[in-house]
Amino acid sequence: MPPLKVCIVGSGNWGSAIAKIIGGNVRKSNRFNPIVNLWVFEELINGRKLTEIINEDHENVKYLPGHKLPKNVVAVPEVVEAATGADILVFVLPHQFISRVCGQLVGHVKSGAFGISLIKGVDEGPDGLKLISDIIREKLGIEVSVLMGANIASEVADEKFCETTIGCTNKQHGAIFKDLMQTPNFRITVVEDCDTVELCGALKNIVAVGAGFCDGLGFGDNTKAAVIRLGLMEMVAFAKLFCKGEVTTATFLESCGVADLITTCYGGRNRKVAEAFAKTGKSIEELEKAMLNGQKLQGPQASAEVYKILKQKNLSEKFPLFIAVYKICYEGTPVKEFISCLQNHPEHL
Repeated sequence: MPPLKVCIVGSGNWGSAIAKIIGGNVRKSNRFNPIVNLWVFEELINGRKLTEIINEDHENVKYLPGHKLPKNVVAVPEVVEAATGADILVFVLPHQFISRVCGQLVGHVKSGAFGISLIKGVDEGPDGLKLISDIIREKLGIEVSVLMGANIASEVADEKFCETTIGCTNKQHGAIFKDLMQTPNFRITVVEDCDTVELCGALKNIVAVGAGFCDGLGFGDNTKAAVIRLGLMEMVAFAKLFCKGEVTTATFLESCGVADLITTCYGGRNRKVAEAFAKTGKSIEELEKAMLNGQKLQGPQASAEVYKILKQKNLSEKFPLFIAVYKICYEGTPVKEFISCLQNHPEHL
């Protein structure tokens, strides 16, 4: 069997961190082609193209400064060129862009190729919830697994120990992905509960916005613990309502569940921007531009998509934390009222 060729679709901080891992692993294995294509959205940095900087200096100076990428990771500015001949497509870009990028790839994906999504988000389809992996499957006609976990990109790039979860129903693909991405400090568990793994990655960002509101309002660790617990309860309830397959409660105990929820509520960008929102009164859009160096915030947009789905199903009252985050971010509800969604949560009735 010829070695498998890998293309990473996306090169932000998480895409660059995973490129560092994949680039290192493929050089040590006969299973994979040693050259990894990295699709990079072209930008000018101090007069130089970002692809040129990555290919010559082996560093993504905008999104993952201070970390050298392996020399076998090759930045390519055109997504179709990057993906040509790839057996494995690793999708890791803001979920807002996935439909457009997949549209460009239609008709250019190798027969028999398969993918994995590291994208934390959900979309709204005509029938309600739309998972990002479903969008990729439908547009490209390939099998798609998911990877979600407590994986802050800078810490992964620093090779600090962490765990992650792969949701994959194809055992052969699961073994390949584990070979491709596992390291001594990036440990992977493979489970079959794909939809739940992916939903956890999207919903925890909404909860993290709520945790940031609490920090900005000056509430303590007890309050944040309540946000995490009530948020987890809403995540479980939402998954049981909307997942197509069986929802295994044990999946919420994997890295994709409670671990990712905790780390995001204490260390992620959604918490950080939400805290600033509560303190400054500036809009989410202003703060995103000022604080995130071109990265995108996922929590508020996920709350908007979840809100539309819950309203359509007349289930808003069962998810007060999710609804409060949406209304504060988009409808002008004062942030100080967030505490009331905790005080009156149906979990206490």
